[in-house]
Amino acid sequence: MNLGRELVIMAAAFLAGAINAVAGGGTLVSYPSLVWAGLDPIIANATSTVALWPGSLASVFGYRDNMRGARRWMLRLAPSSIVGGAVGAVLLLMTPSRLFAELVPWLILGATALRAANTPISRVLGRIAHHRESRTWLAGAVVFQFFVAVYGGYFGAGIGIMMLAAFGLLGMTDIHQMNGLKALFAMGINGIAAGYFIARGAVHWPDALPMAVAAMAGGYLGARLARRLGRKFVHVAVVVIGITMGIYLLLR
Repeated sequence: MNLGRELVIMAAAFLAGAINAVAGGGTLVSYPSLVWAGLDPIIANATSTVALWPGSLASVFGYRDNMRGARRWMLRLAPSSIVGGAVGAVLLLMTPSRLFAELVPWLILGATALRAANTPISRVLGRIAHHRESRTWLAGAVVFQFFVAVYGGYFGAGIGIMMLAAFGLLGMTDIHQMNGLKALFAMGINGIAAGYFIARGAVHWPDALPMAVAAMAGGYLGARLARRLGRKFVHVAVVVIGITMGIYLLLR
């Protein structure tokens, strides 16, 4: 075993877990580290998904106190998260990723723009849709979450940014509760995708196992850090991470 190689990918997994806890986008740290370590891109993506899944579980635990009033959103959006994640995982192992990779940075930048302009957009939409509990509004949220989950199962970088933007437009204001929901749904999306990748033998376990331990530590500490730093800092962090991810993928 190359100790230097293992330390690099474990450090990347720890950082990815922390980033996912704050805003999402940890895949952009873990995935390149595995490609650098010599894995095939598809295997690297599947291994990254499996390795980061425990980090989402740790983040949910870290945000548990902020999610007590979010049960209705869990019940409404969890099914589309699971189904979409499964569809995305199947597509990853069936189709080439070139076209989708070209769309990814624009999706991320668009979602980040929504998050940055969340307050004025929500105000305008609030005038149009006086009642966010309407069936049409909720159906739109479910459909959007499904497509976010498809993307999450397929590649995953930026699903946290997209979900936070959607939660804001649905009228949520507590960033810590939103982060908890994001972590919960990411756990479902990545969990179903990870199960499929494992069943198909697409995971490199010598890397996945140590990375999973590091991601759990990063996910739990990242959630605690976000709560201490406050809502304004986390909001700015979400926007900065989203812009950085989008530019990174455009220039890659």
